[in-house]
Amino acid sequence: MAILEEPYLQLIRDILNHGTLKTDRTNTGTKSLFGYQMRFDLSQGFPLLTTKRVPFGLIKSELLWFLRGDTNIQYLLKHNNHIWDEWAFKNWVNSAQYQGPDMQDFGLRSQKDPEFAEIYHEQKDIFCQKIVSDDEFAQKYGNLGDVYGAQWRHWKTSQGQTIDQIKDVIEMIKTTPDSRRLIVTAWNPEDVPTSALPPCHSLFQFYVADNKLSCQLYQRSGDVFLGVPFNIASYALLTHLIARETGLQVGEFVHTLGDAHIYSNHFEQVKEQLTRKPQDAPTLWLNPTKKAVLDFEMDDIKVENYQPAPAIKAPVAV
Repeated sequence: MAILEEPYLQLIRDILNHGTLKTDRTNTGTKSLFGYQMRFDLSQGFPLLTTKRVPFGLIKSELLWFLRGDTNIQYLLKHNNHIWDEWAFKNWVNSAQYQGPDMQDFGLRSQKDPEFAEIYHEQKDIFCQKIVSDDEFAQKYGNLGDVYGAQWRHWKTSQGQTIDQIKDVIEMIKTTPDSRRLIVTAWNPEDVPTSALPPCHSLFQFYVADNKLSCQLYQRSGDVFLGVPFNIASYALLTHLIARETGLQVGEFVHTLGDAHIYSNHFEQVKEQLTRKPQDAPTLWLNPTKKAVLDFEMDDIKVENYQPAPAIKAPVAV
């Protein structure tokens, strides 16, 4: 195997050395670059960072959730994945059914007031337990609307029909691999004004050459310390799964970023990460008896020989 994360580490260096200080919607402040590209040769290993531990279980459960076209967080919570909790929790505490303590501006208050943070976490635990155990409650409060799974697998047309972009792109890879239209998009201009957070990973395109499948992601906005390591691993895994179903080997994952930024409250963390020596990339194991994307379950996907440095904690900019 080989060391694969150097392009990511160079991105951090380039932002720190050449980035522009900018304001942002969270009022945290960032240093950012515009129009950055990284390339990862997936035949040389799986690009999961080794300079800090990245929780692969969260990555694969989220991707399987997307690929199922699921938009309800019940699946995620059953796999101990809390990435998407906040949006659904907000819907519940703002509903007439909620009878607990006032949660107005709960995100900001929980970070500033330790006493309120304890109350907030208690209410959120109650919410998550109800989502997992009560299907009716989950149906009412666990659905997030047109997030990635819906856009990928149930794109709504102006004629009231739906398009399964994942199914269609897999069929095109099998039948017309030289097509320049092997594209899946999540960016819907009609939804942007009413979305709490419009899609960050906006569009991806596949490319077939020499019996290898490559994928390029265009990501309009990338939180380089917390988010981008997840995105790299998620789309590398997606490329492997699509390659498996289409009978191809893996080629490259190309990651193109619009606004690539490091939040000001992550500067010390990325500097610490740069002091660490990267290790050989792990390898990806896919259950050899499975072929179709939708056949894969959590236990069918593993990384082997993953020996990362410890995790580095950092606050999420809200």
